[in-house]
Amino acid sequence: MTQQHLSLNLTGANGFAEQQSGIDEAQQHLLLEIAGLKGMPQGAFNIRANGATAQRQSSANVRIVGKTEVQGIDIFVAPGTKDETIYIPVVMSQSGIQELVYNDFHIGAGADVTIIAGCGIDNGGHEDSQHDGIHSFFIEKGARVKYVEKHYGCGAGDGGRIMNPETIVEVGEDGYMEMESVQIKGIDSTHRKTRATLAKNATFVVTERLMTHGQQDAISEFEVTLAGEGAGTHVVSRAVAREHSTQTFISRIYGEAPCNGHTECDAIIMDDAKISAIPEIKANCPDASLIHEAAIGKIAGEQIIKLMTLGLTAAEAEEQIIEGFLK
Repeated sequence: MTQQHLSLNLTGANGFAEQQSGIDEAQQHLLLEIAGLKGMPQGAFNIRANGATAQRQSSANVRIVGKTEVQGIDIFVAPGTKDETIYIPVVMSQSGIQELVYNDFHIGAGADVTIIAGCGIDNGGHEDSQHDGIHSFFIEKGARVKYVEKHYGCGAGDGGRIMNPETIVEVGEDGYMEMESVQIKGIDSTHRKTRATLAKNATFVVTERLMTHGQQDAISEFEVTLAGEGAGTHVVSRAVAREHSTQTFISRIYGEAPCNGHTECDAIIMDDAKISAIPEIKANCPDASLIHEAAIGKIAGEQIIKLMTLGLTAAEAEEQIIEGFLK
């Protein structure tokens, strides 16, 4: 794309659009990496760029409203809404921006939606760029949510790329939330916190994929309270730590009723990296069934040798194994 600045001014037939700024080429690259966007999406979305709203659009069933006392938005999904995807990415292409944003999601009963979030930072300067986001989900009876959050960093500068997302989840009776959390490249420091409380027959499923390198540091902290009878959770982390990076995985599951919970950390450690896995399960009901698993290890030599017999170099074999592990 040759143009340096893309002006966004789309209005859906059943919604409204609010434009405050444009999207530059660096931000377009970030949007592709974190949200798969090559242009503007249909339906409801909110794109935040360099500390301000670039564009916001609501739809017939999804209303997005800016907060007035703090930075952030409220997303209201009407009861019974089906097959809608809502995009709320954040991108930064200026060095030195630091922000804290509050986003609240109100998911009506019986709705079934996908939410694509995530943050991308292109830091070409010497100052740290930092985005901290607190996302709160209020999922009503029988509603279903798939939430995808991707983090990505790039840029030639020596300023830090820092992200500290916090996700707070309340899943109502018979509700379901699936959360996919991905960080593969370029984030120097992150502390990712997720807390969920589940009502009767509610389900919360988490898949984390994480890779660190250089001097990067990542902390992932999950806490799930199974408060209602028949509630269930499945928290899985797959991680690769390379070079001198450090990772800490903390998971806590509390069973307060007849319920089922499982937490698992599976990690590959390489070079001079360090990984800690700290699982905790606590049953406060005799009919709570809880399991935790943790495994940390190197790539098996026989795996590399097998791929080398197919024509790959040792380095290519290693990358192939890591790519498959993180899928």
